[in-house]
Amino acid sequence: MPDIQARINEEFENLRTLRDELKVRIHLGKAEARDKWDELEKDWQHVEGKIKVLGDETRESAKEVGEATEMLVSELKDAYRRLRDLV
Repeated sequence: MPDIQARINEEFENLRTLRDELKVRIHLGKAEARDKWDELEKDWQHVEGKIKVLGDETRESAKEVGEATEMLVSELKDAYRRLRDLV
């Protein structure tokens, strides 16, 4: 579990950095980008909650939550990158 959690935490921190960069750009960006940002913020809240739960789960459950969270983080990363290219 520590390996999964460490990987997820590292990816999440990378995602946080990308998110922060986009947040600045969005304030200067287009309405279309702002709409996409709002959608991604809902996903962000969901993933952030999953990561908090990960630390509280049992070993087996944490593995399942970890795998699901890794997939969500990957999807969010792709969406943030697409948004970055848009603005």
